[in-house]
Amino acid sequence: MTEQQSLTINKQILRIAIPSIISNITVPLLGLIDVTIVGHLGAPVYIGAIAVGGMLFNIIYWIFGFLRMGTSGMTSQAYGRGDHREVTQLLFRSIGMGGMIACCLLLLQYPICKIAFTLIHTTDEIRELATLYFRICIWGAPAMLGLYGFAGWFIGMQNSRFPMYIAITQNIVNIVASLCCVYVFGMKVAGVATGTVIAQYAGFLMAVLLYLRYYSRQRTTVTWKEVWQQEAMSRFFQVNRDIFLRTLCLVCVTMYFTSAGAAQGEIILAVNTLLMQLFTLFSYIMDGFAYAGEALTGRYVGARDTNALQRTIRQLFVWGSTLSLAFTLLYLTGGKAFLHLLTNEAAVIAEANHYFYWVLAIPMAGFAAFLWDGIFIGATATRQMLIAMFIASALFFIVYFTFRTSLGNHALWMSFLIYLSTRGVIQGMLKNKIHSRHFLHP
Repeated sequence: MTEQQSLTINKQILRIAIPSIISNITVPLLGLIDVTIVGHLGAPVYIGAIAVGGMLFNIIYWIFGFLRMGTSGMTSQAYGRGDHREVTQLLFRSIGMGGMIACCLLLLQYPICKIAFTLIHTTDEIRELATLYFRICIWGAPAMLGLYGFAGWFIGMQNSRFPMYIAITQNIVNIVASLCCVYVFGMKVAGVATGTVIAQYAGFLMAVLLYLRYYSRQRTTVTWKEVWQQEAMSRFFQVNRDIFLRTLCLVCVTMYFTSAGAAQGEIILAVNTLLMQLFTLFSYIMDGFAYAGEALTGRYVGARDTNALQRTIRQLFVWGSTLSLAFTLLYLTGGKAFLHLLTNEAAVIAEANHYFYWVLAIPMAGFAAFLWDGIFIGATATRQMLIAMFIASALFFIVYFTFRTSLGNHALWMSFLIYLSTRGVIQGMLKNKIHSRHFLHP
């Protein structure tokens, strides 16, 4: 690969990765804004209600994240082929599917709420306020799931700037609307929920306007019969089914990690929560490069450009390994100081020191999993991605239950690192088979 080719590919990667990273960083701001606003209402119960309600929606929307990922891979391939008709159909197909799922969530909101708060143990007052928060925020589901479709479509079109603009706009609208509802209209928790819903619809409206303004030349006349065509829908469901099941595995591991830490007492739960912030920070960066992998892999798969695909994968791993080394050094030199910024509890800090070396291993153990996820999504090789996730998740539980008695919380972190690294290793092993059978042949 020549220096000029390397420079061109790096520019393409960064053009998608950097706005995606900024978008990722804005995601937790929505929840942070809500907590900050209710945190000044004078009663801790408000913070608890927002925390519980926000966690519930995070799980719901996380599960339906396949609408973004599946749309991204299929759109980038159609874009690479120059198939503008299929590009347009994919957008309407994804938004239409998101709308149907949202309608189901709205129709089933009462049983969902009932089941959720049966499983989540809280005080009666928090449950009452969290239920109010849920029953307002659930009406934002059509906008949120529609935004997933738009975000995946924009990324598939090699444009991660628009999702970034939308995310920033959502945060601004959320701040203004929530402050007005809480402090002007005195709506308290209901005001925060209303502000969140307003922000979600503002983001969806902006996505529609950006599409109409900047993609008018690529719009083609399509009918709903074409959008719901049986063969196309079958492929759409197959890709998204695999991603959905893969996400369920991911949710199970993540939720159990928290639950297993909580079972070991408040100090261990606090330690794991703080240390996991370092993983989360790293994941925001690597997800940006995974999005670049989605967009560029799909584009070159669609265009049947094997050489460009191989060069892109190579450069993605150069970025991944370099950033992983940088994060390892950063955590080694400043990680403990960062923990002191998050808490001043001496007992928690002292206990965290016993597990800190596990965090140092996260970047090098986990970066390949992020990058291969993006590459496999772009290639719509979702079955192989599901296989890797299923094996890694099974190993997580096997290793933890084998060693938890003798190693305690160390077993939990060891299992998590094995889970991360196994995903990357297995996907790397499957790469050549996918490349020869799925990428190159019609």
